[in-house]
Amino acid sequence: MTPDEDRSPIDWEIRFRDNDTPWERATVHPAFAAWEASGAFIADERVVVPGCGRSPEVLAFAKAGLTAAGIDLSPTAIDWQTDQFATAKQRARLIAGDVLAWTPPEPVDLVYDQTFLCAIHPRLRSDYETTLVRWLKPGGRMLALFMQKDERGGPPYGCPLDVMRDLFSDMRWRWPEPETISTWPHPQLNGKPELSAVLVKR
Repeated sequence: MTPDEDRSPIDWEIRFRDNDTPWERATVHPAFAAWEASGAFIADERVVVPGCGRSPEVLAFAKAGLTAAGIDLSPTAIDWQTDQFATAKQRARLIAGDVLAWTPPEPVDLVYDQTFLCAIHPRLRSDYETTLVRWLKPGGRMLALFMQKDERGGPPYGCPLDVMRDLFSDMRWRWPEPETISTWPHPQLNGKPELSAVLVKR
């Protein structure tokens, strides 16, 4: 089984090559804008966007003064990101590769997860959590958008909060107060809600 086949039943390269990407937003996620306005990240921090696809947030982080990196299995998606950065005259580390096998050159301050956790098979979630612990410096943050859905299967796979609390346990992560977790309906996915939370690595 190849790495991309092990992630989900979807061939992401074909989907991006064929522009068959109904989950994509035309602009940055409103949670991103809210986090930026609240000071959840600041210039000169280092951020990784796993499973970045054609997410505009990678470029938005760079424009905000962060050192950004985006990684995705799809070379087509990474080529798109490269073109966007060239047009904007911005810089980033853009990698076509396996998120779970990659390690940043040095620990990072932030991970922005909007699309990766809900795209991988649940059996890989523990490996992903371990990957994030490896990437982040102590006190580093995960800006997470947890997909909520009643249907079984995926992608996107549902990320119920009780399951996420077990995955990102209190032994290694500090969770925000419940009242700070916001709900964001996804317009491209029939209004399925995403819950935004900032988790801090201990």
